[in-house]
Amino acid sequence: MKIEIWSDVACPWCYIGKRRFETALAAFPHRDSVEVQWRSFQLDPSLPEHYDGTELDYLSTRKGLDPQQVAGMFDHVAAQAAGEGLNYKFGDVVVANSFAAHRLIHLAAAHGKQDVAKERLLSDHFEHGQDIGNRSYLTSLGLELGIDAAEVDELFTTDKYSDAVRNDIAEGRALGVSGVPFFVIDRKYGISGAQPAETFSAALDQAWQESQPLVMVDAAGADGAACGPDGCAI
Repeated sequence: MKIEIWSDVACPWCYIGKRRFETALAAFPHRDSVEVQWRSFQLDPSLPEHYDGTELDYLSTRKGLDPQQVAGMFDHVAAQAAGEGLNYKFGDVVVANSFAAHRLIHLAAAHGKQDVAKERLLSDHFEHGQDIGNRSYLTSLGLELGIDAAEVDELFTTDKYSDAVRNDIAEGRALGVSGVPFFVIDRKYGISGAQPAETFSAALDQAWQESQPLVMVDAAGADGAACGPDGCAI
């Protein structure tokens, strides 16, 4: 069973949704048969590489939201994050374009480190005030993930994985993804938002049951008594 997750590094609900999904997956009996793939999405592709202002400034000026409303939203989201063991610090968040971070996730995926890269980027952005658009930070993270320095350097001197990020975004929109996180199970079921772990568990169970063919149990080759359109066996 394959699960694709469209998500943005700069999305606070995406980290919460990741934790809730992981809780459900950890309790899923067939978790070893589940492939998880992170897909790129950008909430604001128009952001400059670096934004001169706080997260509150960004949402209130660029999005036209009332500052008090934004502050209340921060408190609510931080409380939800705390419920999943996350320590959001919105006052320390560095607002930056996430495109380069998504490219790094694709590079990490080529080395089997996609989930680790996604986890680090989300945590560093929301809990540790790191600049996800900064080349030095991304280079350091790539090296920490065990990726060769030449490959990490190539990320910033070429357009490698840029098309992969754009294709993810385009494919998501074609599937109807307009907000994140968005979870797609076997290209059949879609789950929008950071739903409770119970919702993910129910979806995993249903998708698994429908994807598995019925297995007939043969009791030592004997046919059990049964009834059919023409009557019952004697």
